[in-house]
Amino acid sequence: MMVYLTLLAALTSFQSPSSAAPPPSPPAAAAVAIRAGTLIDGTGAAPVKNAVILVQGDRITAVGTNVQVPAGATVIDLSGATVLPGFIDAHVHLASRTLGDGDWQHAGLTEMPSQLALLGAAHAQQTLEAGFTTVRVVGTAHFGDVALRNAINAGWIPGPRIVAAGISFGIRGGHCDETNGLQPEVFEHEGGIETGVADGVDEVRNAVRYVVKYGADVIKICATGGVLSLTDSAGVQQYTEDEMRAIVETATQLDRRVAAHAHGTAGIKAAVRAGVTSIEHGSVLDAEAVALMKQKGTWLVPTLLAGFTVESLATAGRLPPPIAAKALALAPRVRNSFKMAVDAGVKIALGTDAGVMRHGTNAREFGLMVRYGGMTPMQAIVAGTSSGATLLGLERDIGAIAVGKRADIVAVTGDPLQNIQVLEHVDFVMKDGRVFKRDGQVLGRSVAGVP
Repeated sequence: MMVYLTLLAALTSFQSPSSAAPPPSPPAAAAVAIRAGTLIDGTGAAPVKNAVILVQGDRITAVGTNVQVPAGATVIDLSGATVLPGFIDAHVHLASRTLGDGDWQHAGLTEMPSQLALLGAAHAQQTLEAGFTTVRVVGTAHFGDVALRNAINAGWIPGPRIVAAGISFGIRGGHCDETNGLQPEVFEHEGGIETGVADGVDEVRNAVRYVVKYGADVIKICATGGVLSLTDSAGVQQYTEDEMRAIVETATQLDRRVAAHAHGTAGIKAAVRAGVTSIEHGSVLDAEAVALMKQKGTWLVPTLLAGFTVESLATAGRLPPPIAAKALALAPRVRNSFKMAVDAGVKIALGTDAGVMRHGTNAREFGLMVRYGGMTPMQAIVAGTSSGATLLGLERDIGAIAVGKRADIVAVTGDPLQNIQVLEHVDFVMKDGRVFKRDGQVLGRSVAGVP
């Protein structure tokens, strides 16, 4: 009894958590002042000369020509450069082999998912170094994009902010079916959503719930066939409109948007009527499809660089004949459809389908948007900054250099409004207030939580 009372007295002599003094607040992050020779803020507004951008922590706190640099602030001199918001690519595939890289068609059979996730980490770093501070990854086997997103958010590896789709899905034998083109003896049984397959209204509803359960931020489906799948026609509609409507309804209930891979006209129209947020590729538009997209407010993510790449590889004889034939047939229609969409005022966000081409070369899409669609350089920049942010639902945080936004900032040498291709050579990259690249050199880093 005496021991018990002694212990009780000792315990009660300590302050309770509620009465203890609060721990000291961490010191405020030092201010960073960026001197911009020319500022293009991502909204489409006219460029501003000799602006100052103040950054505190991960946010922009002031922007303008009359902003005073606080005493003690770290000054980054970009007075000889053009400063822009971090770029946004709304259509990439990081955790997979790049087209033409080794046995890219069968990498999913010969390489472990963990290997492909590690490859994705390298691709993520290349993408960030190219100035793309945010990407939407629209389909990865085994949720490799979710793993990448989580690792980047935890500070384990450098990379862009990721909006992840997890496993993209479509009909059995369709473009999203990971076993498309393989012999049935390769697998003991036909896969379901885990291999990108969901058929019928009940299955597609369950597929949406499945990918959200395991971390998907957005839903990616295949409304039509595709170019890089062996056994289907790129233009043929695959999901029915009823199936796509069920997908959209279920995704909406779970606060997710739907991106629809769609090349052919009928599949595009059905997906738009079903209420998808964006059409990916949109290779064969007609006047009715364009009018429908305008009416519904549907976004187009044109992936011109993917079309350019597969056309080039097909011409050079570097693709299997069935794939090459589809690439060459679609190429001129891709350009015509994009021009129709631009002329009609369809909402457009930049997307490249990186993974079809080398990661880190994403900014070539800006030039193709100007070359093929008659966009002005400023329109192309907006498509790759503030428009991309709006498509992703992140417009409150990213897409423009403005007070309250995240400090995602890049800089290039030269004037992209005179020569859009200068965006292909980024000299400075800041993401969330942290500098990853300066004077064209990637900076060393310490990894949070890792000795």
